[in-house]
Amino acid sequence: MAGMTLEQLKIFLAVAQQLHFTRAAEELYITQPAVSAAIHNLEQEYGVKLFHRIGRHIEIAEAGKLLQVEAQKILDQVSLTERGLRELNNLQRGELKLGSSLTIGNYWLPSKISEFKSRYPGIQIDCSLANTEEICVGTATGQFDLGLVEGDVKPALQNTLEYEIVGSDRLQIVVGQKHPWFEWGEIDLTQLTKTLWVMREPGSGTQQRFEEALQNWGINLSELNVILVFNSGEMTKAAIEDGVGAIGISELMVKKEIQLGTLRTIRVIDNREGNGAMPTAGYAYAEIVRPFFKLKHRQRFQTALSKVFEQMLISSMLDGSH
Repeated sequence: MAGMTLEQLKIFLAVAQQLHFTRAAEELYITQPAVSAAIHNLEQEYGVKLFHRIGRHIEIAEAGKLLQVEAQKILDQVSLTERGLRELNNLQRGELKLGSSLTIGNYWLPSKISEFKSRYPGIQIDCSLANTEEICVGTATGQFDLGLVEGDVKPALQNTLEYEIVGSDRLQIVVGQKHPWFEWGEIDLTQLTKTLWVMREPGSGTQQRFEEALQNWGINLSELNVILVFNSGEMTKAAIEDGVGAIGISELMVKKEIQLGTLRTIRVIDNREGNGAMPTAGYAYAEIVRPFFKLKHRQRFQTALSKVFEQMLISSMLDGSH
């Protein structure tokens, strides 16, 4: 038996994705007969049908569906192995693939990447931004070497992903100048249900943490009057600068606006009985502290670059520069 080749697997995956021999050939910059021959040889070698020919169209067969999953795993592993071999050069070149949730990627991670690039200027860093849920899935499927999120990893992925705290942030309740709370500076918990709110979308780490805080304060999200939902913190921030709503947002995102006085952080007084230690005013201020998690796959091959960047994040947290 001659056995299958990596080239045949690449051709097969292109056909499986395009469901068209000519388009697969164009994608791979080879001839259509070469594509047909590769598929025919695989089918002949193993005595299976990978595709059903129906008129001028094709459909993937059961054997093809099986091969599609396994072929992708094989080629992913080959790609990682090639990257690992290329890195046997004292990290003079290579590529690091990061996935980051939006707040971390826009406000916390850039300084870490800059520090890493100053040490290893020949390394290419590819960083994709999405919400926490999407970054978790991307890390689990091998799209990213490392993921960085501020939300929780869903139970379904906790056996797949290893996660560790590498930093932290605080969520602030913030309002614009037109909001009555702007003049007050602080409110008690009961007033949270008496204003309009602008929120992040479900799946956002910011939203997860804010909802957890509400639950800890004995408030159900449904009790809040939510008027707008956005898929970015910048949009929520812009919505309240000239409006009357309130938001729960990372202090990293509003640092500039707070300094300029266009937004104001509102302290929340937890005046419930038995809430713990009391400050001088007789009440405890409710804070929302959230950790930043580093994610990696528990079983996938980890490149040397990934290990070095991971260690830099951990060292940064330990020396207090997070």
